[in-house]
Amino acid sequence: MEEKKEGSVRLNAYLASCGICSRREADRLIEEVRVTVDGRPAIPGLRVTGEEEILVNGKPVRKKQETVIVAWYKPKGVTCTEKDPYAERTIRDAFHYPVRLTYAGRLDRDSEGLLLMTNDGRLIDAMMRGSAGHEKEYIVRVRGKIADADLNRLSKGVYLKELDMKTRPCTIERLGDSTFRIVLTQGLNRQIRRMCQTVGHEVKTLKRVRVVNILMGAMKPGEQRVIRGKERKDLYKTVGLTIK
Repeated sequence: MEEKKEGSVRLNAYLASCGICSRREADRLIEEVRVTVDGRPAIPGLRVTGEEEILVNGKPVRKKQETVIVAWYKPKGVTCTEKDPYAERTIRDAFHYPVRLTYAGRLDRDSEGLLLMTNDGRLIDAMMRGSAGHEKEYIVRVRGKIADADLNRLSKGVYLKELDMKTRPCTIERLGDSTFRIVLTQGLNRQIRRMCQTVGHEVKTLKRVRVVNILMGAMKPGEQRVIRGKERKDLYKTVGLTIK
């Protein structure tokens, strides 16, 4: 009897899930020695994980990959990259999910909060285009008090010398002497930190709490949740995509 591997399924069920044929037809193909697994003829009842090289009539089989979107609370200190010899902790170190997901929009190492992780390349492209104007909301705390005049300057857009460009007008709401909420529609490198520096303030903490319609809510650092249903539908609609 074939040993049951963790996460494995019967080969006939796997072929059916890939859209190759029905389970009954898969059994027939196996009996006719038209299916191989890792170079060997498959046998009835064989279990697979999908990591094997599976051929039907000599052609490779690839499982249809379900599109996944995960909202993840990126902790402070995690660098938005998968490989970096100089990064103390990367996304690969901190984020784990059964299938490979990539970040749709960055969040710098010293910042924390909501990051969308997905295997949908269309969504990644849509979120990474700064010209698209998708909203991202942050809670910012600076060192010392910040004046209304400075918040007003930030809301109208400020010139960033290092990037040689002016930021777009944005929405700002004061939350305290040193704290404010800001909604951006562009994603320049370390934009909020540069903006605050321009008006003479240093950012103490920076947390992203919303991306488009996705809210971080009561999530804690390191926590994640899958985006489903209406929330997922509204996200695609807002960024101009259709759900496949």
